[in-house]
Amino acid sequence: MEQLIAAILTMVAGVLVCAAYFWSSNLLLDWIFPSKGKFGAAASRNLRFANMVRPWLFLAPALLALAIYLVYPVIKSVLLSFNDRGGQDFVGLRNYLWMINDGEFRQSIFNNFLWLLVVPALSTFFGLIIAALTDRIWWGNIAKTLIFMPMAISFVGAAVIWKFIYDYRAAGSDQIGLLNALVVALGGEPQAWITLPFWNNFFLMVILIWIQTGFAMVILSAALRGIPEETIEAAVIDGANGWQIFFKIMVPQIWGTIAVVWTTITILVLKVFDIVLAMTNGQWQSQVLANLMFDWMFRGGGDFGRGAAIAVVIMILVLPIMIWNIRNATRETGGH
Repeated sequence: MEQLIAAILTMVAGVLVCAAYFWSSNLLLDWIFPSKGKFGAAASRNLRFANMVRPWLFLAPALLALAIYLVYPVIKSVLLSFNDRGGQDFVGLRNYLWMINDGEFRQSIFNNFLWLLVVPALSTFFGLIIAALTDRIWWGNIAKTLIFMPMAISFVGAAVIWKFIYDYRAAGSDQIGLLNALVVALGGEPQAWITLPFWNNFFLMVILIWIQTGFAMVILSAALRGIPEETIEAAVIDGANGWQIFFKIMVPQIWGTIAVVWTTITILVLKVFDIVLAMTNGQWQSQVLANLMFDWMFRGGGDFGRGAAIAVVIMILVLPIMIWNIRNATRETGGH
């Protein structure tokens, strides 16, 4: 109860502080550049200066937060990556040379590559197919709601749900895990699925696909509804069947949206951490870069240099995709 009261008071205080900031900053701006009581060129000049400064006053808190929580950590991480375990003494490229020769880092790179191949592709594909199918049935909105619901669950919460699905009990015991229960019912032997090297990566990927399919479905459903009916009607008149209309008429018209969804999920996959931490903690050859960074930075006494070097690698991998997304969005909006 105390935590709930504290959370409510924090939200109320935050709203009041924001309102007080905007009110006082506008008051100060109007005092510095007064337009009331002024005439002619002076009033015009003050009004013009005030209108130039006012948007920056509104943006200032967000820019300050970005500087503190984004820009500074990036700069600090890059600097730490050239330092030793304690983050004090300069060691040059030693941490990056260690990464090249470290087997666990190479395993993490390989696993991340698997995630990049599978998760964005299947999430986007399933989202596209579901978006197209649910638009054709009367209970489509109900289906979309159910498919989108996993998006409201945290990654750790989703991992806990899927732990029950993958749960393993010894042969002859009652299987409470759904997957093993099905295997046993079909005459097979139960397996500790998440401990199977290589294949356990795919069992973990299923969790993220389950979460992200709803996101892809919502975005792509909106794109499909924006397709001009005239193009579809023309294809029908020309004798095209349903598959041809979907893959040759509809998909090419929303290819830009598909690419944005794909790259957005790709960025998320490069930073995947919670699912691996909650399910395997990187054991049984399931390690990924973000979890490896967490291990080196905060466990075993902490190695700030190596942890920061891994963080820099993740940032470098994400950066080109983010730049492409920004350029694509800018191009679609005509540069505005």
